[in-house]
Amino acid sequence: MRAVVQRVSGASVEVRGETVGRVDAGLLVYLGVAREDQEADARFLAEKVAGLRVFDDQRGVMNLPLEQVGGGVLVVSAFTTQGDARRGRRPSYAGAAPPEAAELLYDVFCGELARKGLEVVRGRFRSEMQVSSINDGPVCILLDSKKVF
Repeated sequence: MRAVVQRVSGASVEVRGETVGRVDAGLLVYLGVAREDQEADARFLAEKVAGLRVFDDQRGVMNLPLEQVGGGVLVVSAFTTQGDARRGRRPSYAGAAPPEAAELLYDVFCGELARKGLEVVRGRFRSEMQVSSINDGPVCILLDSKKVF
């Protein structure tokens, strides 16, 4: 399972012109599920995201997790995070999980974040989405449950 995590001062997602999710300050997470991923991957990544110390403390040092600063997490399913462009110019998505399996693990990931007391807002799974965000920093973190990077 992979995630691109961005610290944002605001983010929203629209489907066919309707806003389906919005957060003010917090995190925007693009989440992609791989074929071999299990619930343990979703739990591991949720723990990692929830604990990321990417918010400034009183000295201006990135030292605080989301739960200490408030704000929400907008989670957008993005199978393209599983894209492999090592060969050629057209990414292969063969490593991405089929939609039914991916949706189950997406739900586990979001549920784990909510269980930690975080406000979780979702995109709409299997929909063409338009995501808007104001990246704060910019801070962008790449995470992989298999610890590839």
